[in-house]
Amino acid sequence: MAQDSKTEANARTPDQALAGLSDAANFGARGPAPVHLWNPPYCGEIDMRIAADGTWYYCGSPIGRPALVKLFSSILRKDPERYVLVTPVECVGIRVDDAPFLAVEMGVEGEGAEQRLSFRTQVGDAVEAGAEHPLRFETGPSNGVKPYVRVRGELWALVKRALFYDLVALGDIDAHEGEDWFGVRSAGIFFPMRRASEIEGL
Repeated sequence: MAQDSKTEANARTPDQALAGLSDAANFGARGPAPVHLWNPPYCGEIDMRIAADGTWYYCGSPIGRPALVKLFSSILRKDPERYVLVTPVECVGIRVDDAPFLAVEMGVEGEGAEQRLSFRTQVGDAVEAGAEHPLRFETGPSNGVKPYVRVRGELWALVKRALFYDLVALGDIDAHEGEDWFGVRSAGIFFPMRRASEIEGL
């Protein structure tokens, strides 16, 4: 049955596949769809890619309609094997160069232990960094630091470079796993960025 669904999906033209997903993605008009509850058959990959700068491409061309990108983002899910767009009846794989979202705005409320950081993505998702939406920091090119914030499920947003410098300006040194680390606080949680001995490289 799953193989038949995959064959049928692959038999559609790219425009037909995109139109079908677009119709299903109208769930996104009311916010992210409950993709974690859906378990349709996997129907193969479509030629869709999310670039590192947050731009969505279809068949090599940028998707120029922000509303359409927002709708597709509402049915996006990260499975163990791949990123997928999910509807109640089908599941198709897409390529993601880095993170599926890009955090383009940051808000700061309070300071010290009361500090709260909020982020908005390029598709309008708004989250507050904390227990449900942690920050993580990975080593990037030239031993730099790449910050991410979790948006929902296993979908993360890369925090754009300009905001990273703002995060550094808000950072402080605190104990983490028995060592001094440089990091940033939000909603009462300390998110370690680099060991204190390494912060000269930031």
